[in-house]
Amino acid sequence: MNLQSFFKPHESSFLIENKNWETTHLGGFIKIHRKNFFPKIDKAKIALFNIPEFEGSQNNISYDNCKIRGFLYSFHLKCNLNIVDLGYLNLQEKRKDTFKSIQQVCKYLLEKNIIPIIIGGGHDLSYAVYKAYSYNDQYITMTNVDSKFDIGLEDDNLNSTSHLGKIIAYKPSSLFHFNHLAYQSYFVSELAVEMLEKMCFDSVRLGDLKANLHELEPIMRNSDFLNFDISSIQHLYAAANIYSSPNGLTGEEACAIMRYAGLSDKITSVGIFEYNQNLDVNGQTAFLLAQMIWYFIEGFIFRKNELNPNIKLCSKYTVAFEDGKNQISFYKSNVTGRWWMGVPIKLESSENKKNYFVACSYADYEKANNGEIPQRWLNTISKFK
Repeated sequence: MNLQSFFKPHESSFLIENKNWETTHLGGFIKIHRKNFFPKIDKAKIALFNIPEFEGSQNNISYDNCKIRGFLYSFHLKCNLNIVDLGYLNLQEKRKDTFKSIQQVCKYLLEKNIIPIIIGGGHDLSYAVYKAYSYNDQYITMTNVDSKFDIGLEDDNLNSTSHLGKIIAYKPSSLFHFNHLAYQSYFVSELAVEMLEKMCFDSVRLGDLKANLHELEPIMRNSDFLNFDISSIQHLYAAANIYSSPNGLTGEEACAIMRYAGLSDKITSVGIFEYNQNLDVNGQTAFLLAQMIWYFIEGFIFRKNELNPNIKLCSKYTVAFEDGKNQISFYKSNVTGRWWMGVPIKLESSENKKNYFVACSYADYEKANNGEIPQRWLNTISKFK
């Protein structure tokens, strides 16, 4: 696959303006696609690129130079990661062809164990990223950060207000589980919340998220694809978005979510969507989004290669329930302090069972000790019935 043919390079003016990057600046060691140079990706861990496609969004703009890069590449970070900046995805005349390009690029990167960090573009681009996983017959957990549920109606065209409904309805489904974070109740109907509950998906209101931010850690450890609509961030912090509102996440909370995502050994792609730089008069939204990406990279540096618990390095706690029907085994890493639950699943053509491990928190263990089966455990076991 000729990856270079999918992208156009950064303009030389951007590189000239920032020629004073030091070796400790991100811009000093990230390999950047420029005229007459395309970075080798053989040993890359992360690939950053823009998709300036807004046809399905009211943030309908076009641009050649993304303001986020100027901030991001001026940040210091001590690391030896191989990170590449592929530039800007070439948009096709037909929208369906642009989406096909996104799928092909993401599939290629995922197969090479390279994490794409995508700067959008409308939130409906997440549909194309999701389909890249389906190419490999891979079941994934997708986590969505958004103030609204973008479900739309069955007959709606694919756009920023209907893409979630299209993902859920897509057949054959590659969606093992779905988390929706930071929704605001006045933007979401009770019917939509009930629909996700019936599908054994999880949704977390903005207020609950703020009160228990640390509970996002196991959610990220269970996720493969994080897509972040910046309309979930308060207008005060991210004004460059036509969907922004007075309430939402703070800048610090948005950065914390990204760091948890970076730390997760399971997350293999990240998208940040609905950035409208025409509205970014003073560059503050670009500044925040650059910090969010920095926190993801910083988190990635500290990954522990701990996708599942190493039983030999864990303490095991078994909780039995009064009904005598269920018991849950919890595992706590003696190295990192992380928690997991074992969900027993029956093996094909056998009466034996094995544990499917689900990342959890100490709060789940406390619930079990109080006689309450954690919802995370119930949602997971329902997938195997």
